[in-house]
Amino acid sequence: MSNKMWGGRFQSGPDALMEEINASIDFDKRLWAQDIRGSLAHLSMLEAQGIVGTADAKAISDGLEAVRGEIEGGTFTFSRALEDIHMNVESRLAAIAGPAAGRLHTARSRNDQVATDFRLWVRDTIDELDGQLADLMTALAEKALAFHDAVMPGFTHLQSAQPVTFGHHLLAYVEMLGRDRGRFADARRRLNESPLGAAALAGTSFPIDRRATAAALGFDRPTANSIDSVSDRDFVLEALAAAAIGAMHLSRFAEEIVIWTTPQFAFVALSDKFTTGSSIMPQKRNPDAAELVRAKAGRVIGALVALLVVMKGLPLAYAKDMQEDKEQAFDALQTLSLATAAMAGMVRDLRPDTARMKTAAGAGYATATDLADWLVRELGLPFREAHHATGRLVGMASAKGDAPLESLTLAEMREVEPRIHEGVYAVLGVENSVRSRTSYGGTAPDNVKAQAERWLKALRS
Repeated sequence: MSNKMWGGRFQSGPDALMEEINASIDFDKRLWAQDIRGSLAHLSMLEAQGIVGTADAKAISDGLEAVRGEIEGGTFTFSRALEDIHMNVESRLAAIAGPAAGRLHTARSRNDQVATDFRLWVRDTIDELDGQLADLMTALAEKALAFHDAVMPGFTHLQSAQPVTFGHHLLAYVEMLGRDRGRFADARRRLNESPLGAAALAGTSFPIDRRATAAALGFDRPTANSIDSVSDRDFVLEALAAAAIGAMHLSRFAEEIVIWTTPQFAFVALSDKFTTGSSIMPQKRNPDAAELVRAKAGRVIGALVALLVVMKGLPLAYAKDMQEDKEQAFDALQTLSLATAAMAGMVRDLRPDTARMKTAAGAGYATATDLADWLVRELGLPFREAHHATGRLVGMASAKGDAPLESLTLAEMREVEPRIHEGVYAVLGVENSVRSRTSYGGTAPDNVKAQAERWLKALRS
């Protein structure tokens, strides 16, 4: 028998395999709230424009609210035979409201309908993610403020480089996440145009008011080109690009937590809340939450790549390929949400071992750059000469059983540079080192405290 949604062109139903590959209801049913919201806005406009009569509009509106109640109450039956969320809602509406329900689809197509629904969903999800990212930033800034003067080694190439503070290191991630929020905000601003009323691809001959439906749905304006309206998925790609970068940032921090919790580093500890044990090794405490955050970045990045590949060869306007825009986007943004929440929990849970970090900060001659800077600043050496002299002094200290630079006597230092005086010892300790980094954005504890307080004030307002 023919499919009642497709009309008389088809004399029989689809093959079972066609139904299997064509159906999207298993995943796009999560758009039900946006679909009903969009339909109510469209209906209100149709009534205002005199395209649908008041009595029919009332029957349709009541029917849509009844469908909403059934879905919220868990009594709605989603049918794969009806393909997608739009047809499922429309079919049930017809059963509730009768023939009047058929008027709802006037002056729209599933093409502009799904584009509208999906924009609404992405926008709603961006707003939720923004709140979660802000919460993670708050957790990091609070921890940074509490440990603004706790010295730890700073790394390049994962080798000890220069001492920094733990608070300064955490604030680096606050800066990254702030940019992530900015990228999502940019994506939200660009997506906030309504495709509703573009119909299949060419617009409609009915006297619709697209500005009214755009305003009703919280969009800034209607989209300006009907072909682009139904064929554009840049709004999903931009959200996924922001998500991929954000997931990468979370993964970098997760990697550091994994490293820091090893016995070899032991910079921080996580409680039982965010660790697991081993089925065979009773001593183990595994940072599984961090490891999973690190791994889940691959799913988010993969979703971006997958949709780019889907879209790259599509001629205008709509093609069924675009049905593949949702499943991975749903998964990716939900995955980022979960990873962000888990990371916020870990940040609040982790306990730094400040003594251990301070000891490690002095290893590997991390204050060598401070010594070179002192030679330039106090003795007027060109930096390359100061660099060479400092290298020789590091060699001397290393030859004494990896002794720290501050253990060298003044006489030993003067073998390398005769003008070195007692003032050199003021820059050689790790705490002296971090205190000296007072340039804007530097790791001096007063700087870190001020930056943490600035971020917390902004986040809490």
